[in-house]
Amino acid sequence: MDTSAIKAYLVDLQARIVAALEAQDGKTFRRDAWERAEGGGGLSALVEEGNLLERGGVNFSHVMGRGLPPSATAHRPELAGRRFEAMGVSLVLHPRNPYVPTVHMNVRFFAAFGEDGSDPAWWFGGGMDLTPYYGYEEDARHFHRTCKEALDPFGADYYPRFKKWCDEYFHLKHRQEPRGVGGIFFDDFNALPLEQAQAMWQSVGDHFLPAYLPLVERRRGLPYGERERDFQAYRRGRYVEFNLVYDRGTLFGLQSGGRTESILMSMPPIVRWRYDWHPEPGSREDRLLRDFLNGRDWV
Repeated sequence: MDTSAIKAYLVDLQARIVAALEAQDGKTFRRDAWERAEGGGGLSALVEEGNLLERGGVNFSHVMGRGLPPSATAHRPELAGRRFEAMGVSLVLHPRNPYVPTVHMNVRFFAAFGEDGSDPAWWFGGGMDLTPYYGYEEDARHFHRTCKEALDPFGADYYPRFKKWCDEYFHLKHRQEPRGVGGIFFDDFNALPLEQAQAMWQSVGDHFLPAYLPLVERRRGLPYGERERDFQAYRRGRYVEFNLVYDRGTLFGLQSGGRTESILMSMPPIVRWRYDWHPEPGSREDRLLRDFLNGRDWV
């Protein structure tokens, strides 16, 4: 199975996204190439204390190994012990301005091979989701509409399916609340022939910048104060909880011996937790929880 075209797409996608973010931020991303002793490596691109981004990273990784880790075989135990190849681009952006939402996107590809390299099992995964601190209906609608546009050419049922999957996946069960306003998410996807599945997957990656950059341009100039920064740090705590407790990508990276600095790049730089805190009823902070974090339909 030749995966060179998939890898070339991912390398180019990372370069395009980093270039667009550098243009928005005005600060050059740090680039760290790394190698993995068991096989493979990647390139991490990160900015901290930028003009737009308090912290943001766009990672490319391509790793291989002799046996899939538990996080990758939990849903497909028949693949346990198989040689594997995994590659992807993953990004998390934590803007400084609380009115600009945090965003996550990743596109990834897995292949697991039999002993002689034959009978490969392959699948695509990925998606993008939006985590605002202050809700704007037009922003949530734009983000979801762009996600839908990415999927519609491949079948009208994919957006509602992947939107529901996203709502269910990015859900903090111990809090009984969504992480944000969702987007789309899919995993273990091989329902289409390889070429068509790859085209759909690439469409998701290609629609990230059109989904997110308009929101940046609308909100980055809004004035804010300590109240907004404080609430942002409080809500970022939910982001940390999800990534460390539930996120399959984080677990796969750590269990497969990935580069820890790159895996935990998604952590926000400033976070706060409070005991049993609730926003003032009727406030904008309360409205986020009441009107936006509820899995509603946006298109």
